[in-house]
Amino acid sequence: MASIMNESIETRLFINGEFRESSSSKTFEVVYPYTKEVIAQVQEADIQDVEHAVTAAKAAFPAWRDLGTEKRGTYLSKLSQLILESNNELAKLDTLSTGRPISQFFDASFAARFFGYFAGGGWTAQGTASLNTPGHLNMTVKQPYGVVALIIPWNFPLVMFAAKMAPALAAGNTVVLKSSEKAPLTSLYVAKLVEKAGFPPGVVNIISGFGNPTGAALASHMAIRCISFTGSTATGQKIQAAAANSNMKQVHMELGGKSPAIIFEDADLEAAVAQTQFSIQFASGQVCSANSRIYVHESVAKQFTELFREKFAAVRMGDPLDPDTSHGPQIDQLQYNRVKEYLEIGEKDGTLSQGGDAKDGFFVRPTIFEDVSEDSRLMREEVFGPVVAISTFSTETEAIEKANNSEFGLYAAVFTKNIDRAVRLATALDAGTVGVNCTSPTSAMDTAFGGLKMSGNGREGLLHSLDSFLETKSILIKTAPL
Repeated sequence: MASIMNESIETRLFINGEFRESSSSKTFEVVYPYTKEVIAQVQEADIQDVEHAVTAAKAAFPAWRDLGTEKRGTYLSKLSQLILESNNELAKLDTLSTGRPISQFFDASFAARFFGYFAGGGWTAQGTASLNTPGHLNMTVKQPYGVVALIIPWNFPLVMFAAKMAPALAAGNTVVLKSSEKAPLTSLYVAKLVEKAGFPPGVVNIISGFGNPTGAALASHMAIRCISFTGSTATGQKIQAAAANSNMKQVHMELGGKSPAIIFEDADLEAAVAQTQFSIQFASGQVCSANSRIYVHESVAKQFTELFREKFAAVRMGDPLDPDTSHGPQIDQLQYNRVKEYLEIGEKDGTLSQGGDAKDGFFVRPTIFEDVSEDSRLMREEVFGPVVAISTFSTETEAIEKANNSEFGLYAAVFTKNIDRAVRLATALDAGTVGVNCTSPTSAMDTAFGGLKMSGNGREGLLHSLDSFLETKSILIKTAPL
């Protein structure tokens, strides 16, 4: 860790093409979850800084919009390459901020791919035309909103940065992005790359701060016409209310999950175990789509659970900067305490089968509960930790009812060799994504990602994100008669 600690870490706000301290000069600490060492004091944006950033973005919008798809794409292409070249530095900053094992870092290649795609992706902003109305040529066109706000979470900050920033810019918008106060360092590092790529001042503004007042100021700002948010459902509700109470800005959100996986008696049990245990253990369970509920057919439940226990326990906890570490700590004391609360609920409402509080730092061992009642908070609320509840079912109908007994609907999975059953389940499950013989974090770059019910609205992905940052306008042209 000493090598990166000796390097200069950017901690200032990036507004109107320059780095600056916050208006209040307030800072907040970023702590390495493994050692609890303060690695940076980051400038904390306040309402005045939000105003400066929005003003800069608003001023930069007309020229950026009118630059055209090809010239905007040149900047995105440069940024894509710079991110790829910075993989090692970004990996270290991500691990130091989040505690996610550096061995699990894929984020720079993902981000580079997103910016690279959207360097030319703006050409897909297409409308329609018709001669269906006599005496008229009618058409629709897609136009950028103007200033958009992006609010990203702490668990995969660089992934979320790129997934929102790239299409927003390609569409012709200018951007104010707020990173999470828990993991702002990769966003600020990319701000340096934005500067290096030569983006015009004000097109990209990156600020660090808390939900209140920084995020709240963005959600209620009258000059922001669109906001994209990934995070908790509770925060999403606040953002939607603030948007409605201000200027009815467009809001799209990817929120929490309580994702079920259903294992039928004909499934490849070893493959199902390998994927489902990785889903809930990856990033210490701090993933919105993690399959935290597993329903197994009663005829294979014993065999599945024994295999699951064996695989689930085979993790190496330790320093996340060590490439051999496969299981890191929870990100901070708050999240650790939250998981501990759910461990207590699980012991009360079910049977602790394996794992639990590691009692050293913020580590929680991969944990299994069995025989948990369906109305338990452990089954209904998002834990955001490496905690899974394994239950049984006897019929297909019962499995569907249990899986859908949730206010969330982000991801679901079904493991079976019966294609008819797979199609029935994929249709019946309340989820924005359904994996068949695969589960989260499995995804496809060209499919839509997003949630049903309280897991959010709107969709993201290479072929879907651009529309989230464009408005549709109808143009009616009356033609003169001959």
